[in-house]
Amino acid sequence: MNVLKTIASRFAKALEAIGVEPEQYLDQIRPSQDPKFGDFQANCAMPLGKKLGKAPRDVAAEIVSNLDCSDFLEEPEIAGPGFINLRVKTDWLASLVQREANDQRLGVDKVEKPRKYVLDYSAPNVAKPLHVGHIRSTMIGNSLSRLLRFLGHDVVSDNHLGDWGTQFGMILYGYRNFLDEKAYQESPVEELARLYRLTRQLVEYRAAKSGIEDLRAKVDEASRALEAQKSARADAKAKDDAEKTKESKDALKKANKEFDRLAKALEAAREKLDGASSKIEAVESNPDLAKLAEGRETIGVDVLNETSKLHHGDAENLALWRRFMPQCLAEVDKIYDRLDVKFDETLGESFYNDRLAPLVERLKAAGIARETEGAIGIFFEGRDVPMLIQKSDGAFLYATTDLATLEYRRDRFRPDAILYVVDFRQSQHFEQLFEAAKFLDMGDVELVHVKFGTVLGDDGKPFKTRAGDVVGLKSLLDEAERRAAVIVEANDEARAPEDKFPEEEKRETARRVGLGALVYADLSQNRESDYVFSYDKMLAMNGNTATYMQYAYARVRSIFARGGIDAEKLRREFADGSRTLALGTPEERALAFELTNFQVALETVAKDYRPNWLTAYLYVLANKYSAFFEKCPVLKADDENVKASRLLLCDLTARTIAKGLELLGIQTVERM
Repeated sequence: MNVLKTIASRFAKALEAIGVEPEQYLDQIRPSQDPKFGDFQANCAMPLGKKLGKAPRDVAAEIVSNLDCSDFLEEPEIAGPGFINLRVKTDWLASLVQREANDQRLGVDKVEKPRKYVLDYSAPNVAKPLHVGHIRSTMIGNSLSRLLRFLGHDVVSDNHLGDWGTQFGMILYGYRNFLDEKAYQESPVEELARLYRLTRQLVEYRAAKSGIEDLRAKVDEASRALEAQKSARADAKAKDDAEKTKESKDALKKANKEFDRLAKALEAAREKLDGASSKIEAVESNPDLAKLAEGRETIGVDVLNETSKLHHGDAENLALWRRFMPQCLAEVDKIYDRLDVKFDETLGESFYNDRLAPLVERLKAAGIARETEGAIGIFFEGRDVPMLIQKSDGAFLYATTDLATLEYRRDRFRPDAILYVVDFRQSQHFEQLFEAAKFLDMGDVELVHVKFGTVLGDDGKPFKTRAGDVVGLKSLLDEAERRAAVIVEANDEARAPEDKFPEEEKRETARRVGLGALVYADLSQNRESDYVFSYDKMLAMNGNTATYMQYAYARVRSIFARGGIDAEKLRREFADGSRTLALGTPEERALAFELTNFQVALETVAKDYRPNWLTAYLYVLANKYSAFFEKCPVLKADDENVKASRLLLCDLTARTIAKGLELLGIQTVERM
């Protein structure tokens, strides 16, 4: 049950009774920040007082006089300039928690109006192993899929694989020119990944070599422009110092602004030059790479030719692609299996290849797309840059595939909403895609870019290995499990001989703790923010970590194990009325109240697709439980009904934590 929503519905009637449209004021009802002000606080009297021309306290009094909440709230209290403090009746709270404890869904109601969602997430390029960048899309998408299903929505999870395009052109070129047959026989996916990286490096090397002089010229030009602006800025400052007029200040402000713009332009030009120089140095300083690069001036064009042949059905390239794909997919699936991530659909870009040409022709015939410098693009009102859907050489683009995918999803699934869990760097692409979707008869389908930030290293830059490579996701998972195993082993050494873990249990515990820590650390961040990766922080036994949550769950389970308590029997005693939940201390009441907020947390996540609202809730709940555990003896309680009540609170806390972690894609452990 959503207590906050119930209160809001009662307030809506009270506001209507005083002649006010309630919708815009209901979000002014929020949980109290301080328990001394009650459980909830309504602040709508202040803005209403200004609108109605009345004192806010008088408006608050009118609202309260029309408020019918006596069945579950204490008498409302008007405080300060017009705050309305609300406290849930303890007996009613106890009865609510008692019902939730005997509910398989923990008191979480399914939505009244289910929606059909298509979730597009993970979407790796299968031509190379998954890396650290895939953890965010995969786990955010997986948690949203789980949570939306639990709330009662109809969800289709679709892994839109990168199984087509230039990356396979690089592999095909590499296979024909650089293949290590023995390595391929031993580990085909690793060898294909090596061929991809090698070919890409040589393509970038040749591009850098051909463009280096142009980049140097641009740096020189940008440097001269900045030097000239320095002089102009100095003149403007001198004039302003002498005149101190509005005009001189405006001129100085304009000069400073132009200086900053030119400084950024110079910095960007230098970064491009440094990048090109680094790519050249990396090849020419390595004799083996330098030898491979000799005579391959056209490697970039050759790769595009291999790609074009594949796209146009060349028998040999298609045969090789069909040989590579099962091996690549098997490697990707190993990671998904470890993370317990599943998809309803796995349709890659190749699935839509035959739909692209007809789509472009239809858009041209309808006047939606037109020629631009030999290419075909969709133009939007108010935008100078079109969305290209076909290159001048006839090749199609990522945008073309996305439009074809939209049509397919529209026709097959009839969704109410399509969510794209993709990093923020693709924001412009999705802005254009959603604008173009208006031409595809998408009806009222909601299109959302669920964007997220970057995983950073200690240096504040994208997380990479010491060698400068992107960190592979497999190695990331392996290291998380290894570090967790060290912690589990250390804890086990401190146990009495009879309490030590069997080896199999230690391995499984380390697996769950390590993977859980990695996933939770990602999901606990505001998804739009970058975050710094740290094994030590994510595996900490305190703070907002999965390890802390798993420990809280295990601590509850140990109480039941030590006391020989049958949790199901306990729940039945409260369900049939043999026992009644008692909330005799502030800590018991605070824990019980927090348990009723589970549905609020889930609905908050679903509203804006932010899993960190759920991790924040679990952290608060675990802290409330910790305070309860410190102040309220459970097995040693003096009274049997108090003991049973506290056990029920423990049980519901553990089940809520377990369900919350499950919705995040994290498993619990019975012992830590």
